Amino acid sequence: MRMKQTALKDVCVCLLISAGIIFGHETGPAVVRVVVEEGSDVILPCSLSSKENIVDKLFDWRKDGQKKKKEVFMYDAGDHSNNGQDEQFKGRVSHFSDQLKNGNASIKIRDTKISDSGNYTCHFPRLQPRQTFYIELVVGAAPKPYIRTLNPTEDRALLQCVVEGASSKPKVEWKNSAGNILPAEEPQVSDRGGRYYVTLLTTVTKTDHYRCVVTQEEIHHQTDSEIYVFINEKLCEESSSKELIGWLGGGLVLGALILAAVLVLLVATKCIIIRRIKGSPLLGQDRVLGSCLSNGYSTGYSSSNGSSEQKKLAV
Repeated sequence: MRMKQTALKDVCVCLLISAGIIFGHETGPAVVRVVVEEGSDVILPCSLSSKENIVDKLFDWRKDGQKKKKEVFMYDAGDHSNNGQDEQFKGRVSHFSDQLKNGNASIKIRDTKISDSGNYTCHFPRLQPRQTFYIELVVGAAPKPYIRTLNPTEDRALLQCVVEGASSKPKVEWKNSAGNILPAEEPQVSDRGGRYYVTLLTTVTKTDHYRCVVTQEEIHHQTDSEIYVFINEKLCEESSSKELIGWLGGGLVLGALILAAVLVLLVATKCIIIRRIKGSPLLGQDRVLGSCLSNGYSTGYSSSNGSSEQKKLAV
């Protein structure tokens, strides 16, 4: 029996943690804020700090309404017929009977709906002094995003993050292990029946743990999923070096081709005259003998017996 109680406690704790409970009391009484996904089960916590046995006590759960409070669940010394229970909660609310002796009056609401969001009270009217606990339930938290790698190569990876069915518009970001926001493509957002569906893509080139972070500022909720990506960075460096050498080689070849084209053009337009040097011991040796000048003359150079002299040549 003790093992069952311990197991139940563990289940309760896990459910509370997964629901995203936030405690706060900036002003007034302390409020426990519980954030859950639509359609999931949720536990609304209510426990006496004294752990007083409440098997024979009365506690009443209600939800704030527009005109009056809605009856959610009432327990009175073993009776929980809930004849006055609001239709919204019929067949969906239960308590933990074996935890009453420990002062635990928590309830579980199954298959939560957006309309379940609101402020709840857990009231002990017959205790001395009376005690009331306040809980805020927010239904509609975005589920954990689904992430995967698309078309991975040896030097880069395209990461996809998909958020489905968020009730309030989420902000979606990719981050690296250092928490830095990564540049990404424009998010693809669609609104289907009041639910938001978002897809965000980013390209990474380094080995790291990457997270897709989903933030719903309207309900103060954040969730994320993580993926590990391995990139062969040494191969990337070698590839970059080869690419750089290729560009340099291509530039040199292009430059040589341009220079050759210019020379051919100048020869064709007789701006320069190339003649073979007479008596040169080197066969096939050519010299530039002229270049274009403004007065219709060109300056040429010729070689004879090892000496050179300058002559004016008419074009």
